[in-house]
Amino acid sequence: MKILLTGATGYIGKRLLPLLLKNGHQVICCVRDKSRFNYPHTAPGNVKVVQGDFLDAQSLENIPEDIDAAYYLIHSMSDTSGSYDKMESVSAYNFINRLSRTQAKQIIYLSGIVNDKSLSKHLSSRKAVEDILKSTEIPSTTLRAGIIVGSGSASFEIIRDLVDKLPVMITPKWLNTKCQPIAVSDVLEFLARSLLNPQTYNQSFDIGGPDILTYKEMLLEFARAKKLTRYIFTVPVMTPKLSSYWLYFVTSTSYKLASALVSSMKIEVVCRDNRINTLLHISPMTYREALERTLKKIQQNDIVSSWKDSLASSRFTGGISRYLKVPKKGCYIDRRKKEIIDREYTIEKIWSIGGGTGWYYANWLWDLRGFIDKVFGGVGTRRGRTHKNELFPGDALDFWRVVYADKKQGKLVLYAEMKLPGEAWLEFKIINNTLYQAATFRPKGLSGRLYWYAVLPFHGFIFNGMLNKLIK
Repeated sequence: MKILLTGATGYIGKRLLPLLLKNGHQVICCVRDKSRFNYPHTAPGNVKVVQGDFLDAQSLENIPEDIDAAYYLIHSMSDTSGSYDKMESVSAYNFINRLSRTQAKQIIYLSGIVNDKSLSKHLSSRKAVEDILKSTEIPSTTLRAGIIVGSGSASFEIIRDLVDKLPVMITPKWLNTKCQPIAVSDVLEFLARSLLNPQTYNQSFDIGGPDILTYKEMLLEFARAKKLTRYIFTVPVMTPKLSSYWLYFVTSTSYKLASALVSSMKIEVVCRDNRINTLLHISPMTYREALERTLKKIQQNDIVSSWKDSLASSRFTGGISRYLKVPKKGCYIDRRKKEIIDREYTIEKIWSIGGGTGWYYANWLWDLRGFIDKVFGGVGTRRGRTHKNELFPGDALDFWRVVYADKKQGKLVLYAEMKLPGEAWLEFKIINNTLYQAATFRPKGLSGRLYWYAVLPFHGFIFNGMLNKLIK
C-alpha cells in the first residue's frame, strides 16, 4: 500500500515510519523542509519525500494522487505565536482539500482525549481538527491519547526533569487530576493496526493503558522506578500562569508548551471505553512497564525522536534551509584553526558536543549563559540533545539548532536559538587535517554591536580552549 505520512519529522512520525516500512508499505513522507528529513536505514527504496507546508495550500500539490491512506500528525501546540489553534484549523482544511483529489480511502488522526465539557485551548483545537477531518467524504479514524510515556515525549521529559531535580516538590493542585497514560509503543501499534481497517472507519477511539493515575502518583511511581525518595505537597495557591513558570524554570520545556500543558492538565483525560483494544487485539502495557521500558531505552541511548527537536518551538520561520548559508557581510566573525592529530577522534568529539558531555571548556560559563537566557524567556541549555553522539539537521542542541551535519565531510553548522540582539552561527569544518572553527554574529542595531564587544573578551579562552579539547 502507498501511505501518506504527514509530520514525518515529528515525535510520533519518526517512530511510525520504520513500523510502516516493516509492514511492507511504501511511504510518502510530506515534510515542510526536506533538509530536516533523514532516511531510515532500512528499506530506503520504499520511502519518497515530498516538500509541503500545510499552511500553504499550493505547496501540497506535491502530494501524489495514488495514495491509499494518510496519517495526519500535524500539531502546533508549542508554536510561539500563540495562535496555534487557528494554524491547526487552516492546516487541516488545506489537508482535506488536497486529499479529496486523491485516491485515499482513510485518514488516521492522533488527537487528545476530549471527554470534558470545559476543554483547554489545546484540546479544543484538537477536537476542532477532528471535526474538520470528519467533514470530508474520506472515512476518518481518530485515536485519542492522554499522556504518552516514551523517551523524548514532552510529558515524560517533564516528569523526568521534576523527579530528577527536586527531592521535595511544592506543587499546584492540578497534580491531583486523573489521567490514563499510555506507552508510545502501544500508540504506534494502534496507529499501525487501524490502517485500512474498515471497522475503524468514521469512528473516534480513546486509547490508554490499564492504569488510571493522578499526575502526583505518576511522579512518585517514576521516582520508585529510579529508586529515588521524593516528597510532593500540593497547594491551592498556584495560578495557571505561576504553574507554567514553575514548569518552565524547573524543566526543559518552553513557556508556551508549559502553558498549554498546564491548561490541559487541569482536565481529567480518562478513556471512556476500551473497545478498540478488543477490536485490534492490543493489550496496552502498565504505566510501570512503560517506565521501565523507557528508562532502558534512555540508558541504551536508543532515543528515536524527541519533542525538543520540533521546529514549532524554535525561532525558525519556514524551515532550516534559509539558515544553511552562514553570512559574512555585516557580520562579526571569530575565526580559529588548528591542525588535528586524529581526524576520527576530532569528529567524534564534535558530534558529541553539548548536552551531558558539555562544551569541553569553561562549561560553567555556558551554563551561566543558558541560565541568563532562561531568565529572559529563551530556551536555555536544559533541552540538551536527543542522541549522545549523533547529530542530524533540525536537532536541538542546548540553545543551538543543528542546521547542517555531515559527519563524513566533517562539517557541522549550528544556529543560535538563545535570546540575542541579532543572529549567531557556530561552525566546525575539517579541511586537509585542519579544524576550522568560526563563530559568526550578525548584529541587529546598536544593541547587537554592543553585545558583541561585551562578550568578545570571553571568546579568547572559551573558543580557544574548546578548540584544543576537540583535538587532544
